Amino acid sequence: MLKRAAALLLVCACIALGVSCSSTSSNRYLFAALPTSNAIVVYREDPNSGGLVQLVGSPVTAGPAVQSLAMHPTGKFLFAANSAQNNVSVYSISNGSLTESATRTPAGTSPTLLAIDPAGSFLYVANAGSFDISVFAIAQTNGTVSLNPVTQLSGATAPIGLSAINMAVAPSGSVLYVTGQGTQGFIEAFPLNQGVLGMQLAGSPYITGDNPYGLAIAPGGGFLYTSNKTDSSISEFTINSGGTLTQLANSPITEVYNSPVSLVIDKSGKYLYAANQGNGNVIGYSIGSDGSLTLLSTSPYVTGTQPNFLAADPAGGYIFVGYGTSPPALQSFSLGGSSGTLTSVGAYPLTGSGAPTSIVVSP
Repeated sequence: MLKRAAALLLVCACIALGVSCSSTSSNRYLFAALPTSNAIVVYREDPNSGGLVQLVGSPVTAGPAVQSLAMHPTGKFLFAANSAQNNVSVYSISNGSLTESATRTPAGTSPTLLAIDPAGSFLYVANAGSFDISVFAIAQTNGTVSLNPVTQLSGATAPIGLSAINMAVAPSGSVLYVTGQGTQGFIEAFPLNQGVLGMQLAGSPYITGDNPYGLAIAPGGGFLYTSNKTDSSISEFTINSGGTLTQLANSPITEVYNSPVSLVIDKSGKYLYAANQGNGNVIGYSIGSDGSLTLLSTSPYVTGTQPNFLAADPAGGYIFVGYGTSPPALQSFSLGGSSGTLTSVGAYPLTGSGAPTSIVVSP
């Protein structure tokens, strides 16, 4: 009887407080780069609701103009590109708290993008100012990490001939894709061998729409997409054996909203979402078996003004949006797994911090 009374009391307390009584627990944390304030903001993610609770001591002071973040697959280390100091910071993570290594690792000029291979062995750094990519082997020793430069075919770094807009490693870990813009938007594809970039794959560079800011690869590695800001389109590609790309027949497709700048695909690989900076919303698509996109009837999903970055919860239940003004904020959406519909959980202002330019969530 006492046990039943205690259980009833717990249920009543949960109802009164409006919180979940689930026994689910999580050590999952969200990190966002705030370059205008040289900081990284840290939140704990509620596994039951997708709500965010800012950690005590957050934001954390980071390097000058910290632009991009990358999470090690173990969830124990965070890497940050400091674009105004031409280097990379390494942080160890303990219950969401960040401890920076004493020494920052030099990179090229103005590092703005980071990517890690799925095995967590190599860190790729795109340097916007020197038009090249620095590569580092990730070495773990006694719970710490060091970055060791990997010599490339033509020297210390790999020249790519452009200021990279976006960058991603294939799920196989064998190809690096880099988007850029000249008179036309395109994707460069480089084979990888122990962190060394080879000559571009056959057919590379591949044509996209204009200014391909968004880049997303399906979890299974079968499809690749870019969102093209200037002509408000999305390019669709099949990833062939060996990493070459074939553009779908109907690609690029015209977006119904303006200036898509970021893409994310959910864990299941069923849905793709695009942040439309020109309209203050996110739009969703279902992904067909051939990689083609079909607009979700429940789209669009309203955000704050000028959404500029999307990230997905590794467990597959939530999508996070960073946006830029009135005030800058992070917004959490729950994802309906059977429909792909997004439902807003809440918005979390970043007053005085500027817009987040990179968001990562621990596994």
